[in-house]
Amino acid sequence: MTQDTGQDTRMPPLDDHWDDRVAADLDEPGQLLYRSNLLGRDKRITNYGGGNTSAKIPMRDPLTREMVDVLWVKGSGGDLGSMDLGGFSTLYLDKLEQIKQHYRGIDHEDEMVGFLPHCTFNQNPRAASIDTPLHAYLPYRHVDHVHPDAVIAIAAASRGEELTTEIFGGELGWLPWQRPGFDLGLKLERLAKENPNLTGVVLGGHGLFTWGETARDCYRTTLRIIQKAADWLAANESAPAFGGERVAARPADERARIASALMPEIRGLIGAAKAKIGHFTDAPEVLTFVNSQRLHALAPLGTSCPDHFLRTKIRPLVLEPGAEGRVDGLPDALEAYRQDYRAYYERCRHSDSPAIRDPNPVVYLVPGVGMITFAGDKATARIAAEFYTNAINVMRGADGVDEYVGLDEQEAFNIEYWLLEEAKLQRMPKQKAMAGRVAVVTGGAGGIGMAAARRLLAESACVVLADVDAEGVTSAVETLAGESGADRVAGVSVDVTDEARVTAMIDDAARLFGGIDVVVSNAGIASSAPLDETSLALWNRNMDILSTGYFLVARESFKLMKRQGIGGSMVFVASKNGLVASANASAYCTAKAAEIQLARSVALEGAPHGIRVNTVNPDAVIRGSRIWTGKWKEERAQAYGIGEDDLEEHYRNRSLLKRSVLPEDVAEAIYFLASEQAAKSTGNIINVDAGHPPSFTR
Repeated sequence: MTQDTGQDTRMPPLDDHWDDRVAADLDEPGQLLYRSNLLGRDKRITNYGGGNTSAKIPMRDPLTREMVDVLWVKGSGGDLGSMDLGGFSTLYLDKLEQIKQHYRGIDHEDEMVGFLPHCTFNQNPRAASIDTPLHAYLPYRHVDHVHPDAVIAIAAASRGEELTTEIFGGELGWLPWQRPGFDLGLKLERLAKENPNLTGVVLGGHGLFTWGETARDCYRTTLRIIQKAADWLAANESAPAFGGERVAARPADERARIASALMPEIRGLIGAAKAKIGHFTDAPEVLTFVNSQRLHALAPLGTSCPDHFLRTKIRPLVLEPGAEGRVDGLPDALEAYRQDYRAYYERCRHSDSPAIRDPNPVVYLVPGVGMITFAGDKATARIAAEFYTNAINVMRGADGVDEYVGLDEQEAFNIEYWLLEEAKLQRMPKQKAMAGRVAVVTGGAGGIGMAAARRLLAESACVVLADVDAEGVTSAVETLAGESGADRVAGVSVDVTDEARVTAMIDDAARLFGGIDVVVSNAGIASSAPLDETSLALWNRNMDILSTGYFLVARESFKLMKRQGIGGSMVFVASKNGLVASANASAYCTAKAAEIQLARSVALEGAPHGIRVNTVNPDAVIRGSRIWTGKWKEERAQAYGIGEDDLEEHYRNRSLLKRSVLPEDVAEAIYFLASEQAAKSTGNIINVDAGHPPSFTR
């Protein structure tokens, strides 16, 4: 009987999305893709990038023109839920059979990977994965391998084999834990042939294999097995989850505040050598675990499924916050983790093991608050959190009906430092210049703000767009997310004259991405009026946004960068009017001059902390700029005695180079000053004005 655990443990039914009308219009490879996408889009079935599917399909050999059997199997990398046909490897089945004669035993199984390219059908460039033999040698046309939490909970229980028999009544076989590879493929083949009544196999501590004679049958068998496992776990959970609650969850706003304060501190302590991006979640299942009685007993056991482990490391770090939410002794806790990781490496290393990798934790569990993860990019940090949430679900299921068993330490090391895994890491493309960096861009919905964000995103930065125009910033984020991916761009609506909202913006950036490295202060207005017609309201509006607004953004960013302790860069987008006055614009020119002087002052204070502050002075950026869509354009045209449509030509002809200045030109200067290319520049000014002699800096 299910106990009251404070949270409904029953998994909602898995919906059968197979549509015979859709499938009827697809060829066999198309049906395989259809099945794969359906399975991969439900994270209860398999995690991001995890699992694989296959089909054995008769095809015409492009050389002999004879019909041959071809294994279509998800290739190395990729994700079942989002892949296309190009994500499948294709291999001759008869050649896969022939390579068995070269197998010299489990101590040499890694060398079998080198034979897989020789089995490639039709020169397919997609590399075959290590799981290829697990599909190739099963005597069934359609095979699914997935990592459902419900099944892994049974696979990671101390009585996993016994429970598999009890739950499935002989329908599923069992193989004890073994690292994926050629030898496991042979064991699967033997088990399936010796037990033709089986519809699948549970791999100890790992996942599920199922099969069928049609794509639809295989898909539905997979769903049915997972649902049966989930229902049995829910019906047999015998005690409150993880022994019940040890600490209460703090209120949501307090959890957010603590995460915003803690993440930059962690980031500074782990990111000096290589910048990291953070992710925070306080999902209900996470809070249930981190607040529980058995947190400290279960967390050190680590994960069981190799997919979970590769993303989350050997074990998480538990950080206990005090009454005010601070974690005392954070540097010592991190150093103790690093020492423990180095000891693990030394205990388990082989003579040919790759060099030790980053010894810092990936997953941080904070009782009362939630879970923080850090990685080299936002997607990896988010996925690590998803994978550890999978591991929490697995631990809950196993712990509720039996005893959870984590992956053996040596086995874990053998996967983490597997030479094949190392080769995969070495093949990854070189990171771009701003990878692992976080930028905040105010005035982010305008032309210069959008261009700056796009330039930073192009170098793999994460960007928070901030703008007083809520609809504009939403639209800008949608546009940039479509170009660069949703993980790396976020938006906030903020009035830079509102002290509380500026503080909240900085907190939001810290919680979204872990901290801040770059601030582009670009919020702006423009006004034109003769001095005797300049109202106090107009004067104050210019000062509030262009002077006070820049001060507030700089001050709050400076606080965070100091606390983070790894330096940073601020770029003020001022104007040539900050150096050279214009008639009928006293309020605007004075405020812009204040920005430049503020930048110089902050540069002086920031230098001891590695915080650089520089200024970009644009001039006459008409195209794409929102300040030219209002009265400012009319006023400037009147000041020069020309028509509005003649303004761009007027400014172009006024410049030395006779060229128009575009938002992208300003963005290039912003990027240069924000990047490591300008690492030895602070307190400087770059004019982007196509040449304006009165603005030459002296």
